[in-house]
Amino acid sequence: MPGKFMKIAKIRSKTILSFSKVHDYALNPYVGCQHACLYCYARFMKKFSGHREPWGDFVDVKTNAPDLLLREVKRKRRGQVWVSGVCDPYQPLEAEYGLTRKCLEILALNRWPVTIQTRSPLVLRDLDILREAEEFHVGLSITSADDGIRKIFEPKAPPIMDRVETVEKLHRNGIRTFVMIAPVLPGAGKLVEILEGKVDFIIIDRMNYHYADWLYAKHGWQDKKTGLWFRLTCDRILNECAKSGIDCRLVFQA
Repeated sequence: MPGKFMKIAKIRSKTILSFSKVHDYALNPYVGCQHACLYCYARFMKKFSGHREPWGDFVDVKTNAPDLLLREVKRKRRGQVWVSGVCDPYQPLEAEYGLTRKCLEILALNRWPVTIQTRSPLVLRDLDILREAEEFHVGLSITSADDGIRKIFEPKAPPIMDRVETVEKLHRNGIRTFVMIAPVLPGAGKLVEILEGKVDFIIIDRMNYHYADWLYAKHGWQDKKTGLWFRLTCDRILNECAKSGIDCRLVFQA
């Protein structure tokens, strides 16, 4: 549930399916994210939302998201929907508001293809929808095999092994699953050994942003932000995926 200083506001949005450079559309039921990962690129949303609170201390709840989606799936060209681009669709508030679930029900009913990306085991609540949907993929963002590293960069996000167990359960239920390693944090090179047999594919994205540069400096990890370290770590992941028969895709290397 929200932290002591969390500002929660109910808002009404004008649209819910926005064009995306990653997939055809992005669907974000919330503005802001309680997980507050310290490297998160989505903090740029503060420029547009008007929030002065630190990233992770506010969430706007788009209460009319399902109503908007009901209209937009009838008007817009069918395409791949990314749930979500700039928030976690299963952040803790989703347990209360259920906006992601309602939107997934609409997309499944209208047979739209969907890629879900989350850090949260709460996605398992919606197994009934995920099993029945025709073209749904579900990905867990996992950036390191070391939960100590997770506590430094993602202190409010679920533990690493909770996410691994979640993706495994989804996979066992016949749902096409993937893990997104983005950014590639220290300890990411050991992920394949704990993901073998649990995923259909892995995506690696360097996500070369600078919001967490101060953390790397604080811990003396500047060498782990270099292109050389990234290439060596990716080579290890790619080689181990090849041995394990896991499809591994490298994207956005800049």
